[in-house]
This record gives sequence, C-alpha cells and structure tokens, in this order.
Amino acid sequence: MNKNNWIHLCIDMQRMFAEDTPWHVPWMQHVSPQIEEIAKHYPQRTVFTRFVPPKRAVDMHGMWRSYYEKWDAMTLERLGREMVDLIPPLKALVPPARVFDKRTYSPWTTGELHRVLAGEGVETVAISGGETDVCVLAAAIGAIDLGYRVILLKDAVCSGVDDTHDASLELLGDRFSVQLEILPTEGFLSRA
Repeated sequence: MNKNNWIHLCIDMQRMFAEDTPWHVPWMQHVSPQIEEIAKHYPQRTVFTRFVPPKRAVDMHGMWRSYYEKWDAMTLERLGREMVDLIPPLKALVPPARVFDKRTYSPWTTGELHRVLAGEGVETVAISGGETDVCVLAAAIGAIDLGYRVILLKDAVCSGVDDTHDASLELLGDRFSVQLEILPTEGFLSRA
C-alpha cells in the first residue's frame, strides 16, 4: 500500500446509534476502541460520515418518505440535531479529520466525496464504522464501483444484527475478493 494514497473512511459513528434510540447499535461500543486508534494515529487521513435524517418525513421523497414515516422518532424534529453528532472521542478529532454528511446509506450518492478524494489522489479506502449490513455495505460497494481498493476493517465494523453482519463480511470477502480485502485493525496499521 502506498503510504500517501489512502484514507480511513469511518461510517456513521454517531450518538444516534451509540445511545438509547430505536436505532441503537450495542456493538458500537466494542468497535469504538479500534476506530479511535486509527483516527488518533491518522486524523488527517480520516473522513467521518454522518447519516443525517430529515427534519420531518414529509421533507423526503419516494420511499425515503415512507421510511421516515415508519421511523418518525428518528427525524430531527423528534430526535434532536445533537444526536447526529459523532461520538465525543471522534468528534474531538475534527479537525484535522473531516466530516461528510449524507442523507442516504451510501456516502457516494452526491459525488462530492469521490470528487474530493479523487482530487487528492486517493486510491485505497479503509472502511470502519456501522452498520456492516447497511451503510458500511453501501460504502464498500460504492467504493468498489468507483475503482477504489477497499480494505474492510473487520474488528472495526458493527451491526445491530449479528447474522447479517456475519453474512455481509462473508459476501464482501467472497464475492469481491479481487477489489476488497478484509483485515483486522492491527494488520492494517502495521501496513499504514
């Protein structure tokens, strides 16, 4: 791995998933130490994404409106904007770490993140965060589609559902083995 062409893309390590909400991810506390280790060693190479719900369900279109009608408690009007924040140990690293907000599972949908990373010559994306079977999966597949080399940090990703977390790791490791590598955090850091 070229020491100058990678970033750590940390997906949605936010209070609304770490705290007592309908979207609480209990395993987030177990992967936080690995994520903090990478982000503290390389804050200038870390990009945090934040999943930002709409103020109200009616503000969304298509099936996203239906989604937020179901999850009305997770709209900003009900949840509170402060819950979109990164968990405190990670928020403290911004800057030099950067934050990209997104309204969908994938951080690539708007094209802004890819434009910035491509402009910086980034070729490898090391992914951590949550949830493995939703936003991390979308980030990994999107990065593959855009031609990035993807490293999924297996002890730094989490989900609210163990079975689909395991299935997602198996899917990504088996089906995308040419474009994606699964490594433990220490293995990645020893190469960085």
